[in-house]
Amino acid sequence: MNIIVNGGTRGIGKEIVLNLSLDTGNKIIVTGRNEKVLKYLSSYAGNIHGIKLDLANPGTDYDSLRNNVKDYFSTIDILINNAGILVSKEFTETNESEARMMMDTNFFGPAIVIRKLKPLMSAGSHIVNITSMGGFQGSIKFKGLSYYSASKAALACLSECLSNEFAESNISVNCLALGAVQTEMLEEAFPGYKAPVTAKEMAEFISYFAINGHKFFNGKILPVTISTP
Repeated sequence: MNIIVNGGTRGIGKEIVLNLSLDTGNKIIVTGRNEKVLKYLSSYAGNIHGIKLDLANPGTDYDSLRNNVKDYFSTIDILINNAGILVSKEFTETNESEARMMMDTNFFGPAIVIRKLKPLMSAGSHIVNITSMGGFQGSIKFKGLSYYSASKAALACLSECLSNEFAESNISVNCLALGAVQTEMLEEAFPGYKAPVTAKEMAEFISYFAINGHKFFNGKILPVTISTP
């Protein structure tokens, strides 16, 4: 399968790339801002190709991304939008730059990636957007995560909308709203908290869902959580 993992240089995203690379029949493009990790992943396995991409930069050349993807493979079977950034601050203390960075990285960036790459997606392909229980309607909300949660809620709603728009192309779109997972991002938001699920364990589930989930779901926002935290 031809797979893109958008936001795969640390935490869950990195573990997804490593997990999917175990199947030598997969060809994987991983994007992220950390060039050192991208080089490491590209050297880790022959079926991984890294492309630098900064979703927080309004000047990012998404046409260049599409052209780089086309150089590596002609069609896309799976697109996993895992990129995310969190600034843990109360709403009134979050400045405009921080707010826009979260919205660009967590919503606008993935939305543009989908729009630019959709023409390369074949019938039967699957888009998986990774969001958070913080953006899941009716869930417990936490102080300091207002903009982060709102940006993830926007991506979840977009997933529902695109599942309808892309139905005629036979492209499935689903959203996984993750609960607490032991990652760097969680540690930064909740210092000292120990999540019940590791990044590797969650990555194994997401990898399986990306390959098989479209057989059972389309247009769904699915909570994947034991705790929130």
